[in-house]
Amino acid sequence: MNILVVGNGSREHAIAWKLSQSSLVENVYVAPGNAGTAQIATNLSLEQNNFEALADAAVKYEIDLTMIGPETPLSQGIVDHFQIMGQRIFGPTQSAARIESSKVFAKNLMRKYGIPTGDFAVFQSFDTARDYVKKQNLPLVIKADGLAAGKGVIIAYTQEEALEALESFMVEKVFGDAGRSVLIEEFLSGREVSVFGFTDGVHCSNLIAACDYKRAYDYDLGPNTGGMGSYSPPSFWNEELSNEIRSKIMLPTIKALASEKSKYKGILYGGVILTSDGPKVLEFNCRFGDPETQVVLPLLVSDMPSILTAVIEERLDEIDISWSNESCVGIVVTSAGYPANFDIGYKIDGLDNVDEEGIIFHGGTKNADLPNDGIVTNGGRVLTVVSKADDMNIARSKAYQNVETIRFEGASYRNDIALNI
Repeated sequence: MNILVVGNGSREHAIAWKLSQSSLVENVYVAPGNAGTAQIATNLSLEQNNFEALADAAVKYEIDLTMIGPETPLSQGIVDHFQIMGQRIFGPTQSAARIESSKVFAKNLMRKYGIPTGDFAVFQSFDTARDYVKKQNLPLVIKADGLAAGKGVIIAYTQEEALEALESFMVEKVFGDAGRSVLIEEFLSGREVSVFGFTDGVHCSNLIAACDYKRAYDYDLGPNTGGMGSYSPPSFWNEELSNEIRSKIMLPTIKALASEKSKYKGILYGGVILTSDGPKVLEFNCRFGDPETQVVLPLLVSDMPSILTAVIEERLDEIDISWSNESCVGIVVTSAGYPANFDIGYKIDGLDNVDEEGIIFHGGTKNADLPNDGIVTNGGRVLTVVSKADDMNIARSKAYQNVETIRFEGASYRNDIALNI
């Protein structure tokens, strides 16, 4: 098979890495990719929102299957475009991807079909939302309806914080049209977990879980980011919990989307919180998570192209999907200043110094303009450094040892990933 992966982050590097291990795969292409994907695949200088150019490339390079990494092209209808062009593609249609691209759609779907989630109200008017907030108990969760790169969620512990969030989303429009509608949600308490399952629109595979870290600084301080690290599986994850989430959340959601004529095929990602009343959905995403993918895919034992093909052909029930019993830890190394302003173009040293079992997934990297200058930074989340072992503490220790061998100006990372879990 020839496979095309769309995207340029550490998630897409991890996907290309896993696909390239399959005996079924001859060539992997990544568009646009990064310096890491260039080492294991062929990068194509094509933007992820240029659907026509990507579909043309699928013809030119005789691509048998395309896999989409990020949520934006999915929400914009890349799967629909490829299907019209007769190209095989893994991921949900634009209609089904609304499970992520519109939090209002997702919450209304859950309310209609009795899928456990927190109570909520939807507002298009700042004045109405402000008046509502003044009457509610705190804390509250304020969410922009649309895509906001994982940053459109504010937990407001005071009325002042809630009103500031509303003004930022609805008046200042910091996330553009994503904040045209705003959700105000009940605050739920409990452990949070990211849950992933493959689905062909009818069946759902067994699940894999990970925990990630959103705040920029140690001990969950600082601003929200796209993710500073993750680990899999959590110590509390077991077969009983997996089966409960699969039967009460994942399968009912897949069935609900089909009932709404939005059949969902791809990876379904549930952000779940384990409350005293049982698991409830915080949000859904329509793709693999980042940085969770970087710790989940190293644990996948089954052949990934076979899974993707079974999803597309709607025969997921015919194959077994197995995961390793090992533990995996991933630490994100960022540019100084991330998630606010940061500089790029700094040379990265030490990439070859990690131990033999360590894995480095590139995110914001590129090859320097001059060949002898090596690899330089090209984004906020630069690398995810991953290690796995039979024990979580050993995996964590190995990951941090490898992080310390990598150097570039302003390199930053959290020191508490998978600590005391």
